[in-house]
Amino acid sequence: MIDREHDLPITQQARALRISRGSVYYLPRPVSAADLAIMRRMDELHLECPFAGSRMLRDLLNNEGIELGRRHAATLMKRMGMEAIYRKPNTSKPAPGHKIYPYLLRGVSVDRPNQVWAMDITYVPMARGFVYLAAVVDWFSRRVLSWRVSITMEAAFCVEALEEALARYGQPEIFNTDQGSQFTSHDFTSVLLKAGIAISMDGKGSWRDNVFVERLWRSIKYEEIYLMAYDSVSDARASISRYLTFYNGRRPHSSLDRQTPDQAYFDRLPQSVAA
Repeated sequence: MIDREHDLPITQQARALRISRGSVYYLPRPVSAADLAIMRRMDELHLECPFAGSRMLRDLLNNEGIELGRRHAATLMKRMGMEAIYRKPNTSKPAPGHKIYPYLLRGVSVDRPNQVWAMDITYVPMARGFVYLAAVVDWFSRRVLSWRVSITMEAAFCVEALEEALARYGQPEIFNTDQGSQFTSHDFTSVLLKAGIAISMDGKGSWRDNVFVERLWRSIKYEEIYLMAYDSVSDARASISRYLTFYNGRRPHSSLDRQTPDQAYFDRLPQSVAA
């Protein structure tokens, strides 16, 4: 919006656009190596103690000799897209124009593929920096239907993953997410509404509503991400791709009677659809 080559001074352009002049000159600073190390440890602690908020994470880190204040912890949690998981009143409001849909899965028996899909985003540490991973998962089989890696938490990469899953595997009866702004955005929900898919959203801070995706994050982090130190986004994308191929096709699940997600998904599909 700001044209630095225009005859109109930048100050007047900013005033006309009703934006802060300071924001025009601001250059974002990269995350420090110290903060990246803290974020990596916070991510590990979040898997161990998903109920821990900024105060508890501060205390846990302080006990490990890492000096960190509550506000700093809260800032890093926000950057990571991390939130303490527990039942609490829904006092937050969606982004302007974003609709929150009710949770549709309470008491529902999920007994077949493509009945319910779910999607979520998680933080992925690298050797230097970090990225975000989004995945679409079939609830019945635990199969990862599509996924994307992104350097930002904008809705676009979630929409891409959703559209790929729909193009490759048809469509579910219900699609479940949390109340993140990516999933409540018009760009995302319009894809589901156009396809006639019922939209379900977790209660605020209720991890049980999307527990199968949370289990996927635990598996991929302990079996892949924490064992690696990705040098670049392309390195992260390639390595995660190899792991998810293994996860879908070769890794047996005790909850699936030792079947792989591929077996649980494709063996229960109607023959015409599986083909």
